[in-house]
Amino acid sequence: MQAPMIIGLAGGTGSGKTTVARTILDTFKDDCALIPQDAYYRDQTNLPMEERVKQNYDHPDAFDFKRLIVDLKKLRSGQKVYRPEYCFVTHTRKPGEVLVEPKRIIVFEGILAFYDPAIRKMIDLMIFVDTDPDVRLIRRVSRDINERGRSLESVFDQYLKTVKPMHEAFIEPTKKYAHIILPEGGFNRAGLEVLISRLRMALEGKSPLETDEAQPTVIGAEKIAE
Repeated sequence: MQAPMIIGLAGGTGSGKTTVARTILDTFKDDCALIPQDAYYRDQTNLPMEERVKQNYDHPDAFDFKRLIVDLKKLRSGQKVYRPEYCFVTHTRKPGEVLVEPKRIIVFEGILAFYDPAIRKMIDLMIFVDTDPDVRLIRRVSRDINERGRSLESVFDQYLKTVKPMHEAFIEPTKKYAHIILPEGGFNRAGLEVLISRLRMALEGKSPLETDEAQPTVIGAEKIAE
C-alpha cells in the first residue's frame, strides 16, 4: 500500500475544523479515515467528577501525545490502530476503543494538531482553519449547551479562564506552520472546493500536496469578503 497522505486540520475551538474534516471524508469516502485529537484527551477515571471539571482541556498537557504519535506512525506505515474514544459529558474516556484502518488519506483534526514537532513532521498538508473569535465563541456556546450538557455560565467561565488564553498562547502561534489558511472553515465554499481539488489531484498523482511557497496560502478569502 502507498504511504497515506496525512492531512492536518488545526484551529481554535468552533472554527469549523470538524465541518472541513467531514467534507473531506464525505468526498473521498472509503479512501479516507479520521483521527480526531479530542479522542486522545487523557483518561481521568481516577479523578472524581468535581476534579475533572476543573481541568484545563485547552492546554497541551491535557492530551496523550505519546499515544497519538504512535498511532499516527502506525497508520502511516499501513497498520491499523485502535484509538480511544472520549466522552465530553463525563470528562473521561469511554470503555472500549475504535478501529481505524489505514487509508490513502488520513485526516488528523484538533485544536493543537500542529503543536508537537514529531507530529508536524508526519503531516503532509497542514491547514489552519481561521475564524473570527466572536464567531467561534457563539459556535462553542451552542455546541456545549446542546451537545455536551453544559450551562451557559459554565461555558463562559471556561472560555474566559482557559479557552481564550490557551488559544492565544498555544493554538494561534501554530498558524505559522500551516501550508494553507482556510478562513471561516465550512462556510468558505470556494476555499473548500479549491482544497478538495488539490487533494484529488494529489491522490491521482497529478500534483504534489505541498508548494514551494514560503508563506501559507490563503484560499477563498476573496469570496468570504464579498
